[in-house]
Parts: sequence; C-alpha cells; structure tokens
Amino acid sequence: MDYNINFQLEKVSSSLRAFSLKLTGNESDANDLYQDTAFRIISNADKYQPNTNFKAWAVTIMRNIFINNYRKKIRRGTILDQTPNNYYINSGGQLIENDGETRMAYKELLRMVSALPEDFKRPFWMAYKGYKYDEIAEKLDAPLGTIKSRIFFARRKLQKMYEEAERVRA
Repeated sequence: MDYNINFQLEKVSSSLRAFSLKLTGNESDANDLYQDTAFRIISNADKYQPNTNFKAWAVTIMRNIFINNYRKKIRRGTILDQTPNNYYINSGGQLIENDGETRMAYKELLRMVSALPEDFKRPFWMAYKGYKYDEIAEKLDAPLGTIKSRIFFARRKLQKMYEEAERVRA
C-alpha cells in the first residue's frame, strides 16, 4: 500500500467514521461501511490523483458503497428490523385465534385514526401506507422535521386513545 494513501486515510478516518454512522444510523452497519470504504480506498490507491481532495474522494467512495448496498437490499426485498431484540422478526410465532377480534380491533383503530386532527391524520396514513418521511414532506409541502413530529405525536395520541379504550373495556 502506498504510504501517502495510508497517511491520508488516517487523517480523514474520524470524519469517515462519523459520516458512515450518519448514513447507516447504527454502529454495526457504520463499522462495516467504514471497513468496506477503507478496503476500496486501499485497493484503488492507484486511481487516486495526487494533490487532489482526498477526503472528497473517500466520501464519494463511501457514499457510492452505501447507495449500492441500499439498492441491493431493496432488490432483495430485505426487511430490516431495527426494534430491540428484533421484535417484529421474532413475533411470528404468535397465532391469532379469532379473526373477528382482529377485524374489530382494526375497525376501532380506523375510528381512532379518523378522530385525529387532519394535520396528524394525513402524515400518519401516508407513513402507514409505506411512504418515506421525505416523500410525505414533499407531497404535503411541509418541512421534514414537522412531518416526523406529527407522525410521532399521532402515534402517541393513538396509543393513549387505545389505552383509554382498554380501560373502558376492563
């Protein structure tokens, strides 16, 4: 390996690690992305143009690896469960014994969602239907942070409504 590339990589290592964490959202995937990037940088050292911006070159490599990996996951239809203890993946062993109860719960959920203020209802339904936050923000012409908070508060409100309905039933 070229000494200059090694030195340059060490100089930008902390920035690359921070960027990988920002892209992936978790430490494990960030470490994998950083290692893939470092390997690609080292193995393609001959393609680096001396006296150019090494950090920009390295960040571009990392971003491209991240995008390619993301596209592969989408093509495979991989479901990523980010919940503690992989709750959704591990919850498949539970059986629903009475489909009528499920339908009633769904109807009750629909009623509760209908009771939400319009500012919360639309973003919530769009998220429920699978839209990404940035897509919702674009369609509703609202800032991304506003959309995230509206969906968060809609979920919190629905949870309180559900808990209240359960108390009334008990």
